[in-house]
Parts: sequence; structure tokens; C-alpha cells
Amino acid sequence: MIIIAKWFISALSLLAVAYLIPGISVSSFYIALVVAFFLGIVNAVVRPILIILTLPINILTLGLFIFVINGFLFWFLSNFIDGFNVAGLWVAILGALVVSVFSYIGNRFLVEG
Repeated sequence: MIIIAKWFISALSLLAVAYLIPGISVSSFYIALVVAFFLGIVNAVVRPILIILTLPINILTLGLFIFVINGFLFWFLSNFIDGFNVAGLWVAILGALVVSVFSYIGNRFLVEG
């Protein structure tokens, strides 16, 4: 049950980001659920591989390159899911950062409640 609640929190975070950041659009709550689902899968499977492959750059930038990886994966999903659009990589980096913050806050309320 907690997994479903976290999924809904991620979808609501995506909708909030689409409302707050120009350049990101989500057409419906259903699309937000689909994007949240695939974002979770991509973050669980592809992101660790990319972090290992870019380890020298991550060490050189003291871990800040992870923001670029997160933004790239966020932008990558927008190319495959109709109804979810991201204007560019910099907008995607900002969007991924804000989604992470909103999801973290929502999940903290879920754990405390």
C-alpha cells in the first residue's frame, strides 16, 4: 500500500512541477501516473548504470554531475511518453530537481503519518 502512495506522491509532484516550471507540461493525471511509474523504473535500473559509467566525471565534479544524469533521464522520458513534454535539458535538470524535492517532502509526510 505504501508503494502505491509513493507512486501517487510522485505523480502529484510531476503535476506541481508542470504547473510551476514553464517548459514542462503534463496533459493529465493519468499521464503523470505513467511518467511517475516509468521514472521510478528508469531511476532503479538505468540511473545506477549511468552513475557507474560516469564515475570519473562525478568524482571530478564532486557529485554534481548526478543532477545532469537525473535531468537527462527526465528529458529522455519526455521523448517517449505522449502528453509529457520538456523543453530542453536545462529545464529537465530543474524539473528533476524540483520533483525530487517535492517527492522527498511528500514521502516524509507519508512516513511520519
